[in-house]
Amino acid sequence: MPEEILRRVLTVPVYDVAQETPLEKAPLLSKRLNNQVWLKREDLQPVFSFKLRGAYNRMIRLSEEQKRAGVIASSAGNHAQGVALSAAKMGVEATIVMPTTTPPIKVNAVKRLGGKVVLYGDSYDEASGYAKKLVEQRGLTFIHPYDDLDVIAGQGTVALEMLRQQSRPMDVVFIPVGGGGLIAGIASVIKQVSPQTRIVGVEPDDAACLTEALKAGERVVLPQVGLFADGVAVAQVGEIPFRIAQQCVDHMVTVSTDEICAAVKDIFEDTRAIAEPAGAVALAGMKKYTEEFAVSGQSLAAIVSGANMNFDRLRHISERTEIGEKREAVFAVTIDEVPGSFKAFCELIGTRAITEFNYRYSDASKAVVFVGLRTDGGTSERQQILCELNEQGLPVEDMSDNEMAKLHLRYMVGGHASGICNELLYRFEFPERPGALLKFLTHMSEEWNISLFHYRNHGAAFGRVLVGVQVPPEQHGDFETYLQSLGYPYVNEQDNPGYRLFLRPTE
Repeated sequence: MPEEILRRVLTVPVYDVAQETPLEKAPLLSKRLNNQVWLKREDLQPVFSFKLRGAYNRMIRLSEEQKRAGVIASSAGNHAQGVALSAAKMGVEATIVMPTTTPPIKVNAVKRLGGKVVLYGDSYDEASGYAKKLVEQRGLTFIHPYDDLDVIAGQGTVALEMLRQQSRPMDVVFIPVGGGGLIAGIASVIKQVSPQTRIVGVEPDDAACLTEALKAGERVVLPQVGLFADGVAVAQVGEIPFRIAQQCVDHMVTVSTDEICAAVKDIFEDTRAIAEPAGAVALAGMKKYTEEFAVSGQSLAAIVSGANMNFDRLRHISERTEIGEKREAVFAVTIDEVPGSFKAFCELIGTRAITEFNYRYSDASKAVVFVGLRTDGGTSERQQILCELNEQGLPVEDMSDNEMAKLHLRYMVGGHASGICNELLYRFEFPERPGALLKFLTHMSEEWNISLFHYRNHGAAFGRVLVGVQVPPEQHGDFETYLQSLGYPYVNEQDNPGYRLFLRPTE
């Protein structure tokens, strides 16, 4: 299979529409990581993503009959734009099925390129299913985003450029993984030309479909996929990419949302370009890999795969970056509710900068504060702070890795409510479309009362919502059944320490 990919890569005419992108040295990252760090700038393509390469290479193989009938694709962004631009270049009609949750910036980009947009469903899977129905109804040709030999070969041209752009092969290449088309193409080429180069795939820890497939020895379907890095949010790796990965991928790394946010900032500081979350995944993996394996003095490359970022998301990314860099620690600390206690607390933490301080009076004897502190970038200082606070007799909870605290709690510290009984707390992902909340409420029993609600727009396809609902104990089973019927991903936060310290009602 890799041999066939390489053969096809050598005859790919992608430069009819794509550009050869630079392989840029990243001086700040190189110094910080003590390695030679290179960024392959696929964010500089005409559609701000590598996807154009594979889409065009697949479409250039269409028969005259297929061209006349037109093509169709399902995508929430980058692949859609690649297909639309390729179709415009070839004079072919392109229909793109996109989820109704797709941000307007991406829908409008496809329309500007001449694609006919059909909005359907709340997720990629629903949009893809509808696109395949249209294939049967209209005789269109489906352009798969990753599970196709010609698409993979198109993405493999990235590797040819990298090999040509360096006087000697890279020691390690880090590649983001969604459906697997990019890593399959790059790995197929590099492993045959430079077998000593290590290929490392990188995935978000909540969308690690290739990582889990390689562990299991077969493709698996993830029951739930995180949507922050939507460009690589895939539940099952492609069949062809999986077979190639089994032969050509040396290692897999998974990264957190905070680590991805920190990598977005790193790319900006070295290039002044803003990568989308999926575009920064490979660099986040590089940073984690070099720390875990104490790598130094090597030549490392990361694929900056895309820059189709919604401007609204920058707020969320900026907020999470310092935690991702381990330069901020977040704590819930209990101090005495007396005048001067805040000053005493500040004296205790010394010269460390306070990045955030949230407090609301709720008890005459004790105060619980939500506080962020600037740290030196390592986990050791975080542990030192915990020890210092405990030594002073101050109860403290480390919230730095608490998703509910970072998404919701820091914006809603307001004291414990009284007189509320039987409250259950859940964190949801609602699709960002009109009617999502109404759907949540419509079938809810009138015996259940919403007692807490927090939502904040992060510019993504799905909104993060924290909901408290009063449900009698004997109806907990019915409520759980109701939640499952909604189809919205959710997490029970009843035992979250942040809920206990800041929000749980006093009955």
